[in-house]
Amino acid sequence: MNPHVVAIIPARGGSKGVPGKNLRRIGGRSLIERAVDACRAARLVDAVYVSTDDAEIASTAEAAGASVIMRPAELSSDTASSESALLHALDQLIMVGEEPEILVFVQCTSPFIAPDDLDRGVELIIYDNADSVFSAVTTHDFLWRATGRFGLVTGQNHDPAARPRRQDREPDFRETGAFYVMSARGFRAAQHRFFGRTAVVQVPELSAVDIDHLNDLILAGAVAQVMAPLHEIDVDAVITDFDGVHTDDLVLVAQDGRESVRVSRADGLGVERLRSVGIPLLIVSKEINPVVQARAAKLGVELLHGVEDKRRVVREWLAARQIPGDRAAYLGNDVNDLGPMGLVGWPVAVADAHPAVQQAARLVLARRGGYGAVRELCDLVIEYRQRAEPGVTSTASSLGWQESSGKSLDERPLIRPHETAADPADAELSPLDPRFA
Repeated sequence: MNPHVVAIIPARGGSKGVPGKNLRRIGGRSLIERAVDACRAARLVDAVYVSTDDAEIASTAEAAGASVIMRPAELSSDTASSESALLHALDQLIMVGEEPEILVFVQCTSPFIAPDDLDRGVELIIYDNADSVFSAVTTHDFLWRATGRFGLVTGQNHDPAARPRRQDREPDFRETGAFYVMSARGFRAAQHRFFGRTAVVQVPELSAVDIDHLNDLILAGAVAQVMAPLHEIDVDAVITDFDGVHTDDLVLVAQDGRESVRVSRADGLGVERLRSVGIPLLIVSKEINPVVQARAAKLGVELLHGVEDKRRVVREWLAARQIPGDRAAYLGNDVNDLGPMGLVGWPVAVADAHPAVQQAARLVLARRGGYGAVRELCDLVIEYRQRAEPGVTSTASSLGWQESSGKSLDERPLIRPHETAADPADAELSPLDPRFA
């Protein structure tokens, strides 16, 4: 019988370097959601808990599938150690009759944790190969340390007088800070994450991004697009903006004031294929323009235009059709799309979208608005549906395009078991919300 394995993710609300850090989005998912996702996907992790002092982090973690342990203020300051949060969480679990044998400590500031790597760490403890484990990358770097004034330094991991070739050197290991796995009993005795026999789980260098500064968010956003697996966009509805998505965001104005726009015929075929497999498409536009009406009519799709609050309208449209937000995709290009993008499971951006939109997106398409972006998203949705349900076919032909890549906190229980959420949080969010930075 396998030991009971529990993952604990400390995630306090305060952060000076990056305000609202744990709710910032990378690849369309907040850091806390990404950590919960990785833990829940690990085969050997039996339960996932988030330790926090913040109501919004708690709500987001629960919606992602974790249970929550409310952490007292004295353990949530800048000077409080991660170990103190872990020990508090373990005490709370024991009070409700749950005592893990193996503890997986995950830091959500590392957005690219692979579930298989967590399992590798757990296995090292299960098979008694180690008492504590941490994630690391190998390095052959020559390290130097300052020894006094005037910038003087001395070599740390090498003899400066004898510098062997890279291939002749044993690598060193650099701690990534992403995760630690350990015997729960050993951790309680040591009061520290490193004790006994310590081993390493080597992880890819590209995955070793840690969010400490705003610049790290930019780097992580770029890495997210490279590291994203095959995009399995499993949704029941697709919602799009119009200008800059169906069009190239340019308007031709005739002498008499009439406007015309450029659209892609390939988008039309993509929408036809989407409708043929029973997936509705909605266009939401701020503008009231005959051009938008004509294009929606041509495509045979629903249009809501003259919309100032896209987030509210999209939420109401989904609720009326009993479609959970995480079962929808939204394709946008500009900052007024950030609100509805925060409601759905698949926020998607066109290739030439505003940088803030690209950062909020789970997927940035290869094609620009007006140049086949809608078609690209439709094809990805259809291809997943056909892989998941082999009997599903599209009646429209394919062009064979290349796929691209209420209570106060004090009144709430300390431990809140996860309950399936009906929909993402309904709080209205400003485009300037840190999560969309």
